[in-house]
Amino acid sequence: MSAEITGATGLAGRYATALFELAEEEKQLDRVAQDLADLAHMIDTSPDLRRLVRSPVISRDDQGRAMAEILNKAGMSELVRNFVGVIARNRRLFALPSMIAAYRSLLAARRGEATAEVVSARALTKKQLEAIAGQLKKTVGTKVAVSTRIDAGLLGGLVVKVGSRMFDSSLRTKLQRLRFAMKGIG
Repeated sequence: MSAEITGATGLAGRYATALFELAEEEKQLDRVAQDLADLAHMIDTSPDLRRLVRSPVISRDDQGRAMAEILNKAGMSELVRNFVGVIARNRRLFALPSMIAAYRSLLAARRGEATAEVVSARALTKKQLEAIAGQLKKTVGTKVAVSTRIDAGLLGGLVVKVGSRMFDSSLRTKLQRLRFAMKGIG
């Protein structure tokens, strides 16, 4: 499955496509998807892990060792551990969340599912994610693979992107609209 066919382009798309092809070859698509979902959740819920992944001042060796230890303790597959090791050596850990989202998109395209990105102010529970996925399935009319991202700047609410459509119910956007409306009055 080439990146051009699925729309997975750019740095994250190239790495995700390579991982996808390896996982497909080794018949580990679902295992890798679950490991990546767990890793994305760990990154979303741990400020220290986010700092490790994003920091340009931590050496590649230190990042690689720390990530290897974390992934070992989490029981990640060898394929995911090797993948993260390669991106750490290549100084690309900052793009790991985008790579995870691109992998999920590739897998969803393979399965004929729609993909959605849900951005929230804090980590969502499994129950909340299931409710969102159920509602999106009703709206879109097909099963939806949901990826999440945290943006504390939203203050509250959600931003949901499905394909080219975006639904923004964030508190930040509502406050901006109110601010613009008040400027128009006074």
